[in-house]
Amino acid sequence: MQKELSIRDIDRIIEMAWEDRTPFDAILMQFGLKEQEVINLMRREMKPSSFRMWRKRVQGRKTKHSKKRTFEEGRFKCSRQKQITHNKISKRN
Repeated sequence: MQKELSIRDIDRIIEMAWEDRTPFDAILMQFGLKEQEVINLMRREMKPSSFRMWRKRVQGRKTKHSKKRTFEEGRFKCSRQKQITHNKISKRN
């Protein structure tokens, strides 16, 4: 039996499901929904065309499945990504 989710929770789950680098495991840990339950929620809450676009986008995507990721811990970070220190973006000289 699935727990009752608030509208805010559903919105956050949909947002996380759309994010490329948020794995289904993160949704499971935070909301207790397995991948198939997330798929069912997306199907129920989205327009059919949006759902098909999302499924096409995430199907087989390595970043959505923790076990398929090429990096083990933390997040991928581009070498060109700016450093953030003390809530201010460091400027390049």
